Amino acid sequence: MLAKNAILNEKIRFQFQKIFHFVIPIPPQYILHVRLTFPRYAFSQINILILRPKKLSKVMNYLTLENVTKSYGPKILFDRVSLIINKTDRIALVAKNGTGKTTLLRVLAGTEGSEGEQSKIIFAKGIRIGYLEQDPKLPEHLTAMEAVFETENAQIQAIKNYEKALLDNDPLSIQKYLTQLDELQAWDAEAKIKEILYKLKIDQFLNQTVRTLSGGQKKRLALAKLLIDEPDFLILDEPTNHLDLEMIEWLETYFTSRPNLTIFMVTHDRYFLDAISNHIIELDGGNFYRYRGNYAKYLEQKALRQEVEAATLDKNRKLFSRELEWMRRMPQARTTKAQSRIDAFYDLKDKVNVRRENEDMAIDIKTTWLGSKIVELHNVNKSFGNKKLIKDFTYKFRRGERVGIVGQNGAGKSTFLRLVTGELMPDGGKVVIGDTISFGYYSQDGIILNQDKRVIDVITDIAEFIPLEKGQKITAAGLLERFLFSREQQQVYVSQLSGGEKRRLYLLTVIMKNPNFLILDEPTNDLDILTLNVLEEFLETMFKGCLVIVTHDRYFMDRLVEHLFIFEGEGNIKDYNGNYTEYREEAKQLTLANKQTSTRFQKESFGSVSKDNRKANDAEKKEFKRLEREIAQLEEKKAALTNKFNDAATMTPADLKKLSDDLNEVQDTLEMKEMRWLELSELV
Repeated sequence: MLAKNAILNEKIRFQFQKIFHFVIPIPPQYILHVRLTFPRYAFSQINILILRPKKLSKVMNYLTLENVTKSYGPKILFDRVSLIINKTDRIALVAKNGTGKTTLLRVLAGTEGSEGEQSKIIFAKGIRIGYLEQDPKLPEHLTAMEAVFETENAQIQAIKNYEKALLDNDPLSIQKYLTQLDELQAWDAEAKIKEILYKLKIDQFLNQTVRTLSGGQKKRLALAKLLIDEPDFLILDEPTNHLDLEMIEWLETYFTSRPNLTIFMVTHDRYFLDAISNHIIELDGGNFYRYRGNYAKYLEQKALRQEVEAATLDKNRKLFSRELEWMRRMPQARTTKAQSRIDAFYDLKDKVNVRRENEDMAIDIKTTWLGSKIVELHNVNKSFGNKKLIKDFTYKFRRGERVGIVGQNGAGKSTFLRLVTGELMPDGGKVVIGDTISFGYYSQDGIILNQDKRVIDVITDIAEFIPLEKGQKITAAGLLERFLFSREQQQVYVSQLSGGEKRRLYLLTVIMKNPNFLILDEPTNDLDILTLNVLEEFLETMFKGCLVIVTHDRYFMDRLVEHLFIFEGEGNIKDYNGNYTEYREEAKQLTLANKQTSTRFQKESFGSVSKDNRKANDAEKKEFKRLEREIAQLEEKKAALTNKFNDAATMTPADLKKLSDDLNEVQDTLEMKEMRWLELSELV
């Protein structure tokens, strides 16, 4: 009998014929192999072999934080927090705006120091860190292409030198860098660079200088540069901002197809977060709470934690009531025991007086009455120069309608919104706006706030009191508190707010004007997940007006819209009945169906496709086996010919032409035989 690989302090129990019992403790540094030979009821031979095991694979630690503290003035962002990040961890940080998410990323990236004498930040020796900032800083004088190739990565430098040698038509340099590319195995890297530049649409502005690029183009360029450079550890601050939906889906696939990547990120895109992360860290009240799993698992575990905290808080409040009665009796005896009870009372008081701000945020602002005529577009046309953005579009909005707008950047989405509001006049056709319409327009073009005003003044300039549902009113200060601006924070100047806090304040200025036709153009950028959840709840259950959304946040759109306007290009707009996920799934199925139709057409064109359910005859079975062998031989021949191109620099033009012709001939033969193999496979 053989007991295999009993490892590490296990007590191995062998029981033979229910007669013999052995308990053998195994030392931690050994593996035990036991061979027992016995006739019927007695042992005749016992052989024990103890072997030193192979080294167990260790989890590689990339980064360790110990007792890290960070504050700005009196505001403590996080206090004596500790964190361990290992290789292949994909951690998403979740927190409210203004609580220190971006600051923590800077500390992790080493661009900002920590506070406290006992604070430690320990990086693994030799790891390369890549940091994507919200507002990347790139050399303004370089072109986009030069910025991409500005790296110490040896493969990328070799590709850069090779491309330059080709442009300079320098044969000696071409041969030198060809050899270098072979030695570094950089040909795959070149293909990867081209894919990244194409997918992120960097190829559209490669020759522009960085200073001429928009903020969104700079963010995409910085992301492309980071992916091309392939650092060991990626730190990403809102990586999906300024990406369209196709880019986000590609980036999601890029990360999920590379399981060895190590990532620490902040993102508000919950679908992206759910697909990428395997750990969630919540920064709440200056403390870290770590959850294993993706966003869906985080929600489950957080709900459980909050239940436990609520039960503990309830228990503490009951205890506090009893202790408060004891304190009111004014104990005269100041013994050590009494004093310790008094100290415990004040500790308990601090615990029960903690108010969870996120439970208080709510939006219940009244919506202005909406008449029967909303907004009508009749044969609307709009172009800029030779570019047609909207062609012969007709639509009548209905009361309470919820529309999502989807299309590539530059397809005309923002132009359409400006036409709807009357800010822009059409080239042809007309736009009719109902008399009762009150627009609320949250624009992506910039936050319209006076930076020199205090937060409270921004709101009181609009109204001192804001009407709520059911005839109630709320003060400007009270409304700000519901939007997570404490009384103290309301006295802060707008210029001192974080990017996310400014967006939250800007969103409030739009909503508090009681619009009945609300347009949200990329509302989710820089908003924290908590704010998004509350905004979604308000729009879904309380807002009764019309809603038009342009967003790259698939979760936000799926939850709120009923149908989509798909901007297909060349001015064509398609009205799709369903949400974004349904649209993408249908598009994928259509693409798959088109491929299958194309394959069937090719088979039928070949002339041998069976139209019935018959089985293969003996001759066809033999042909099928023969084709398998021939295809394998042709694949080997193709690979050999392809490898010969590595020596292309030493060949004459005639040799190169012959090699190319041979490769094309093999490829054509291979495709023909593969097609026939597919036909026979259906019968066999």
